[in-house]
Amino acid sequence: MISMMLFPLWATLTIIISCVVALIVAIVLIVPINIWFRALASGAHVSMFRLIGMKMRKVDYKKLVNIYIVSQKAGLKIPIAELETHLMAGGDIEKVVDALIAAHSAKMDLTLEQAKAIDLAGRDVVEAVKTSVTPKVIRTNWIEAMAKNGIQVKAIAQVTVRARLDRQIGTADTETILARVGEGIVTAIGKANTHTEILADPSIISKTILADHLDRQTAYEILSIDVCDVDVGANLGAKLKIEEAEAKKKISQAAAEERRAQAVALEQENKAKTQEMQAVVLAAESEVHRAMATAMKNGKFGIMDYYKLQNLTADTNMRNSIGNAKDKKSDRSGRSDDNR
Repeated sequence: MISMMLFPLWATLTIIISCVVALIVAIVLIVPINIWFRALASGAHVSMFRLIGMKMRKVDYKKLVNIYIVSQKAGLKIPIAELETHLMAGGDIEKVVDALIAAHSAKMDLTLEQAKAIDLAGRDVVEAVKTSVTPKVIRTNWIEAMAKNGIQVKAIAQVTVRARLDRQIGTADTETILARVGEGIVTAIGKANTHTEILADPSIISKTILADHLDRQTAYEILSIDVCDVDVGANLGAKLKIEEAEAKKKISQAAAEERRAQAVALEQENKAKTQEMQAVVLAAESEVHRAMATAMKNGKFGIMDYYKLQNLTADTNMRNSIGNAKDKKSDRSGRSDDNR
């Protein structure tokens, strides 16, 4: 009787013990005990249920807990839920925590929301904090411009900038600052009357650039702009004048060639007209001879009249020949007098 009563009790205890063992095994399999114990020992407690939830959401819980431990050791009161949310959003929680630790050590005002926003905006939040504490120097390439006297001047500038944490989102980067500085160098050199003014006082460039507030709408604040190298280039003014003179020469040659072609065309036209007039004269002479033949045939023009006309023509030709000879002689005598 007693044995029959003890059997159900023993069976019940066995079932209870089995369930407890199964529960422990399930917890060991589901809950990362080592991660939970490490966080507990480090003073950054994380509940088992949160670890189970992280594992089910396929979050890199090992990395997350390790960074959470680092933040708690550094004295940052960051909820682990905030880090998990940022990690799931595609952010870099390691850089966010490092930036917050650096800002906390430097006694800078950087909140968790600002750090996460800067990181999600695509900027290096750690580099931003470091540059805010220790300014960095960026350097331009050779910038070439021409002074008013036509001489080319080349310059290199070093720009010392400091990051502004409150202007990291939606603002321009260092490339914009370098572009604006290059534009300012070109403007400053272009305003100089001679290149010697820039060579004698390169600070003219720095003063001109700093007066324009080139760091507006950028993530940085310009602390100083220093011209570290200046050189003289080509004489662009003389080169431009030479090119202009060469262009004018070509234009003049083209115009002269056009006038020559027009003169040749006019000469050919005059020759054609002369030949045409000669043809007209020959036609008229043929008409004269035809008229004379008709008159002689009709008895209105005799043979003696024809001889008189021939004599008159010969006399006229002789007089013309004598006149031409006198003109040539007078021209020769005039030339000899001029030579004397």
